[in-house]
Amino acid sequence: MPPPDVVLSAMATRHCKRAFLDRAVPRALLAEVLLAAGQAPSTRNTQLWQATAVSGGALEALVAALCAAFDGGEPPHLEYPGRPPDLGADVERRARDAGSGVLRARGAAVSDATARRALLRDNLHFYGAPVALVCHLPGTAVAGTFLEMGFFLQNVMLGLVAHGLGSCPQASVAGYADILRKELAIGTDRLIVCTLAVGYPDEAAPVNRFVPQRAGLEEFTQWHGW
Repeated sequence: MPPPDVVLSAMATRHCKRAFLDRAVPRALLAEVLLAAGQAPSTRNTQLWQATAVSGGALEALVAALCAAFDGGEPPHLEYPGRPPDLGADVERRARDAGSGVLRARGAAVSDATARRALLRDNLHFYGAPVALVCHLPGTAVAGTFLEMGFFLQNVMLGLVAHGLGSCPQASVAGYADILRKELAIGTDRLIVCTLAVGYPDEAAPVNRFVPQRAGLEEFTQWHGW
């Protein structure tokens, strides 16, 4: 087993990467991470999560289709509720700060509508990552199934960190679920949960040095019996 400080460091330092090097990710390496991530817990060992890995020409075709829809004015539509209707003031503030922080790290003003649109479009390019994972569940998925997908996805992201890779989970790309299904032959009986941009991060890019402020321990933990 790795030392506790190594595991905790990976958990504490992982954050979304939005700029990647032009360096291929070996399929064998990605397979190793996915196989380990599959040890995530699930109810009665059902393991309902699935991941479709895309790279090379298939990824280029997918990006072209996504950008054509975006440029044509097709709005994204997530097939499940992505967040509660009322997040509360503190949570809304964190969300705004994260969004504005990414824009500023890209050298853009928060009020710059053109820059915001460029960020959305870059998202559909998977931020230049050489690999995209499309994560999906059965169309009958319920809240508990999404919880299990979260276990799996976090395992994937931490496994990537262990190999010097970075990632960025993207619910917004799942807003074009029909395009993902068509381009990747994913059945209509599958619910697209999110995509994950995967690659070797460009640590020289300012956007990759932006880390949003996290809630303090006292904000999300209650103690009894100590």
